[in-house]
Amino acid sequence: MALSTPDFKAIISSDWSQCLSPSGPFDPIAYTYPDLASPLKNIFLEYTSNRISLGQAAEKLKKLLPSPLTIKQMDAYLDLAFVTYQGVPDLIKWCHRNNILFMINTTGFVGYFQRVFAKKLLPEIFVLSANPMIRYPLSATDPPLVLNLKEIQDKGKNTQVALSTSALSLKKVVIMGDSGGDGPHFEWGQKKKAFIIGSMTKPSLSAYCRRHNIAIHHQVGPVYKKGQQRDQEAEMAIDFNELKSILAGIIH
Repeated sequence: MALSTPDFKAIISSDWSQCLSPSGPFDPIAYTYPDLASPLKNIFLEYTSNRISLGQAAEKLKKLLPSPLTIKQMDAYLDLAFVTYQGVPDLIKWCHRNNILFMINTTGFVGYFQRVFAKKLLPEIFVLSANPMIRYPLSATDPPLVLNLKEIQDKGKNTQVALSTSALSLKKVVIMGDSGGDGPHFEWGQKKKAFIIGSMTKPSLSAYCRRHNIAIHHQVGPVYKKGQQRDQEAEMAIDFNELKSILAGIIH
């Protein structure tokens, strides 16, 4: 059944962590359990570099965690540290106004986004694809369609589900990501003739695209070389509103 939404002209399926936001998916856990910060960083780098699967990363994470984060703990983190790159909320609103389905497709936790939307920290979206390891009871503020993402390969599968359930009239697809963990999604997108955007592109994503002959059509923010440290000041200076004219040219 199609979502009871506008007749979408296109879909943007975007990663979240270090792509639309400078934060990482494990940051709420590191905030709650500071002693876990170092092993959490290692796990994140392992799966974003495609050295282990997301499922394997989740198993490692479960062994580290004393217990899943409660709503109170997640809210404490969000109240202190929630941030997006400049212009991201405006871009989401612009997509709504122009009948573009903006889909967050991330290895971050479903529960993180449930609380983000409950606290109105982001404009509403229609489809969320995220990891269900931390998930809270259903809420009226949840997106209408929430898809489980348990392996990296689920990103492409879940974008296809959104395409199939959203009555997209033109089925134009835009995919955005930052690391090697987005590589399989980019690979899926290339087969679908999607417009592919690298955001704060990490060496792991560039390397994946070279190995699989994937063309990145547009870059947002720094394109990092191997061994180069993230420049968060430069990243935070990027305005995602600049994507509006590029997206308008794609969908019209």
